[in-house]
This record gives sequence, structure tokens and C-alpha cells, in this order.
Amino acid sequence: MRRATVMGGGVAGLCVATELVARGCEVTVFDPAARPGPHSCSWWAGGMLAPFCEGETAEEPVVRLGKEAADWWAQQGVAVARRGTIVVTLGRDRRELDRFARRTDGHEMLDAAALARLEPDLGGRFDRALHVSAEGHLDPRAALIHLRERLGRAGVAFVAEPGRPDGLTFDCRGLVARDKLPDLRGVKGEMAVLHCPDIRLSRPVRLLHPRFPLYVVPRAGGLFMLGATQIESDDRRPSVRSVLELLSAAYALNPAFGEAELVEIGVDARPAFPDNLPRLRRQGNTIHVNGLFRHGFLLAPSLARMAVEAACDGTKPEFWHEDHD
Repeated sequence: MRRATVMGGGVAGLCVATELVARGCEVTVFDPAARPGPHSCSWWAGGMLAPFCEGETAEEPVVRLGKEAADWWAQQGVAVARRGTIVVTLGRDRRELDRFARRTDGHEMLDAAALARLEPDLGGRFDRALHVSAEGHLDPRAALIHLRERLGRAGVAFVAEPGRPDGLTFDCRGLVARDKLPDLRGVKGEMAVLHCPDIRLSRPVRLLHPRFPLYVVPRAGGLFMLGATQIESDDRRPSVRSVLELLSAAYALNPAFGEAELVEIGVDARPAFPDNLPRLRRQGNTIHVNGLFRHGFLLAPSLARMAVEAACDGTKPEFWHEDHD
């Protein structure tokens, strides 16, 4: 049985460990925290599995590989809602919806009546919308906890220490890995969680706006995740301006959000390379899996599969970089 070390217990590290276990490897995961939680960038994710919508600004591989994500998560026993994504815009920004439609695929245009049938609580508020039916979403915190517990039952050892490379190693430490990957940068993202039982949504809603686009992701118990800003910074302090923009956009989507309880404000810095595409970089016996940017839950399954294939089968997959002494 081959032994492997994984450094980092966020979404990338847990996905890599899952792929290694499927290959029959003996795996040890090192992470300073004993369990998934607020220390991890993955904890603050939206959990949207929305490759078509990401195609508005992302490169082709993000769309292509992101289409694998929903099936992968479901195969691991994670609850994946596959009801699509709704995209809307305020009346004064109508051209934003047309621009979005031109830049993306996989959608159909809805009139006001069709939108009201899909999402009654948006009825009468928008005269048209896009429905991207093939997309899905999950609760990222529940997904992380599920993978962690599933791996533990499979015999994976979790050690609450930073760890160090030992034999075959997969470094999935996010921004912490800048000690080995100096071209990583942080992209700050802020989010909020609201409790608003007066609103019911069955799928994520994206509100397009030229300055502060918003997505709202429904979670259980009347909770909604609002995100997310994108600021070139690795500062992890929430800003009043960004939070106000998120809340104002939510109010514009439906004024009932004005009566919601503000449950949580979160912020973290996503690891990204200069081109916003991920990297699989080999340095000796260590394979770095990093640079997932804003696509952690969308791309981690594919990156994990490719990283493990490279280690076990000797392939040179997409995004592969190899450092030579």
C-alpha cells in the first residue's frame, strides 16, 4: 500500500485525500486545526456548482472541468441540489443581462410569469431572467465536515499540526504555501449570512450589477449566504463599505431581506495565481495543488483527480508545472 501525506485540510486537501483513498493509499492529513472551521478559506465559500455562470469571466477550463463537480460531490454522499441558477438584473441595468447571456451558455430566457413559477418570491419583481438549469449548489460547511468524517472512517489519519513533506506529499495549504509558491496572491472575499424565514428560494440567485454583483445561496433553516466581494488583497478584515454593498444589493433583490437577522459576516483571502487558473506544480516528491481562486468547490474534485493521476500513473495533466533543480 502506497503512503501519502496531504498538507492542508481545506477543500483541496480533503478532495486529494479522497482520491488517494480510492487508489488504496494510506493517507495522513496534516492541518493545524483539528476539524473544518473558520480558519479555512473553504469555510466561507458559497458552494455554487455553477460552471456556466462562471464562464462569464473565467477561462474555458473552469467551465469544462467544473461540469464534473456536481457528480463528484454526489458520489461522495454530499447533498447536492440540482435546481439550476437564476440570473436577474434591476431594470436600470437591463443591458447587463443581455451581456451575461452573450458571454455564457446553457441558459434559457424566462419572462416574468415563468420566473414567478420557478421562484414565487421573485414574482413581480423582474420582467425577465435567465435560468441555467444544469447547475447546482451545496452547503460547503456540511460538505467539508462530511468528507472529513468519511475519510476518518476510511482510516485516514488526521494530525492537528502543520506537518512537513514526507515522501509522496500533496501540498494543499492555500495562501500559506507562499513559502514555496511566491507567485501566489490573495484575493479577498467577503460574505454575510442572513436568517430570513419570510423569503423562500430553491436555487441560487445572481443579481447582476456593474459595480457590486451579488449572489444569494439558500441554505437550510431559512438561512441565506450572500457573497461575494473580490478585492485584490490578502487582508482578512471585513470592510463596512463591502458589507453595506452586499446588504444593499440583497435589499434590492427583495426588500424582505431588510427585516432579516444578520447572523454572520465572514472574510478570507482566496489563493490565486496571476492568471486566476490553478496549478499542479511538482517540486521533488511534493505536488502542490493550489490557486483555486473563487472556484474551490467547483474545481477541487478535478484538480485532485489529476494530481493523484500524476503521482500514481505518471501522467502530466492540465495545469502541470514541474520545477527542476
